[in-house]
Amino acid sequence: MLLHVIARGKIGRSPEAELVARYEKRITWPMRLTELPETGGKIPSPQTPFRTVLLDERGKQLNSEDFAALLGRWRDDGIRETRFVLGAADGHDRAEREEADLLFAFGAATWPHLLARAMLMEQLFRATAILAGHPYHRSG
Repeated sequence: MLLHVIARGKIGRSPEAELVARYEKRITWPMRLTELPETGGKIPSPQTPFRTVLLDERGKQLNSEDFAALLGRWRDDGIRETRFVLGAADGHDRAEREEADLLFAFGAATWPHLLARAMLMEQLFRATAILAGHPYHRSG
């Protein structure tokens, strides 16, 4: 299953960009990163069937094991692409939230956009490591 991170705004050269690159190299699943301008831009057509996950402060909070299990279930059900969408500064509009398969939050706090992107990449690496039985994740 392709893990496709779609993010508004350019990460440029920053400490967060280094973290994103570090985790991207460690993820063994097919991976794609797409950056869009703050407004506009065209999101590439998905591989079907697909799922859409919006990072949203109103979303569901999942622990790492539950997140991994969800990705594993989608993969095993034949989902070809899961898109993880980070919106612009004002987040996602109502229509986007209603169309998403999952609204996902990193807790109740508000996180800087670039840091949220790095955190997502770490969680994707952690989830794939859990599913592979890799010792990176320490439970309990």
